[in-house]
Amino acid sequence: MNISQSTVAIIGLGYVGLPLAVEFGKQRATIGFDINQARVAELQSGQDHTLECSPEDLRSAAHLRYSATVQDLCEARVFIVTVPTPVDQANRPDMTPLVKASETVAKALKVGGVVIYESTVYPGATEEVCVPVLEKFSGLKFNQDFFCGYSPERINPGDKVNTLTTIKKITSGSTPEVADAVDALYQQIIKAGTWKASSLKVAEAAKVIENSQRDLNIAFVNELSVIFDRIGIDTLEVLEAAGSKWNFLPFRPGMVGGHCIGVDPYYLTHKAEELGYHPQVILAGRRINDDMARYAAQGIIKRMLQNGIDVSRSTVGVMGITFKENCPDIRNSKVADLVKELQGWGVNVIVTDPWASAAEVQHEYGIALGQIDSNHKVDSLIVAVGHQEFRSLTPQQLRSHCHGAHQPVVGDLKSLYSRHALADAGFTVFRL
Repeated sequence: MNISQSTVAIIGLGYVGLPLAVEFGKQRATIGFDINQARVAELQSGQDHTLECSPEDLRSAAHLRYSATVQDLCEARVFIVTVPTPVDQANRPDMTPLVKASETVAKALKVGGVVIYESTVYPGATEEVCVPVLEKFSGLKFNQDFFCGYSPERINPGDKVNTLTTIKKITSGSTPEVADAVDALYQQIIKAGTWKASSLKVAEAAKVIENSQRDLNIAFVNELSVIFDRIGIDTLEVLEAAGSKWNFLPFRPGMVGGHCIGVDPYYLTHKAEELGYHPQVILAGRRINDDMARYAAQGIIKRMLQNGIDVSRSTVGVMGITFKENCPDIRNSKVADLVKELQGWGVNVIVTDPWASAAEVQHEYGIALGQIDSNHKVDSLIVAVGHQEFRSLTPQQLRSHCHGAHQPVVGDLKSLYSRHALADAGFTVFRL
């Protein structure tokens, strides 16, 4: 099978799909498809609000065109699905976007077509969930009339060093011939090379354990931070001391948000439970990480009360709501959980973030972004995200953002500043 020159359609133009569409669009006829017409119009105007692709990047993709019209997909032979795979409120996998995308592709699928999935799923999902949808809506037979591949995305939003082309890509196919064709396809754009897995399930499993492993490592240091806080020692100092050994892994405590690490483990545990096995370690890590926003809020409230601050009449400033630094992505932000927990204590919370879209934050979390500075002071302060704008502030500048009636508490959740410098500036310090 040779698909090296076929027209490629990318389904979903978010943080994963757009960089992929741009890279393929530099070399071949590529259709960037999204059901959000406003997103398509934005990209057609040469702008990307996610900041993953610059206007220069978009212009460099000479063979890429954008569309929200299903009929345009009929020109493609290769379809790459990059839609999100979230969980619902009960942390169960929500396959709706993936199913809907598969229905859309099926309407344009022809004999000889190849459908490649990049969305994170549990092992077996491509064949168990997606293939039946493709067969039903296309009238074609899997591995006879059309074929599938799985190549998990490894995009790291906001990272301008480890980008799509510089990260090794796992590939796979539903037959050995298709696996070779999918691998050759990605080799055209991935400078770092590829890793051809033996099956779709192996590739699916490899993706989901990447983030599950990281989730568990963070859960471990989060639990350490709870223990060390009770002992009365600084977690960061302990980790730095332990890090003097060459093989100590440099994980830091924190609130685990975003679309990957805080979500993907639930896909694996869902499949395990479906097969009659109740995962213990993975779910324990999830419980610890999901509780960190509450733990941080309670730790800060406790110190405010100890300092004589009337919590129910106080205003706490929260700096940052994106799920990571120097990135506008607010998906599954645990800062929103932190805000909700503080509000549960009667606290007036003001959130500021120079990277986030105020409209998106309002729509997603019902939070109106505000100002925190020497003219808009608060009673205590939480630096929740390590944006460069926050890192550049001195402890004295942070202190100028707070009232002086009582000693304010600062929640330095990313350990951006020296604990001693914060104390010298007049803060009571809380760190994870």
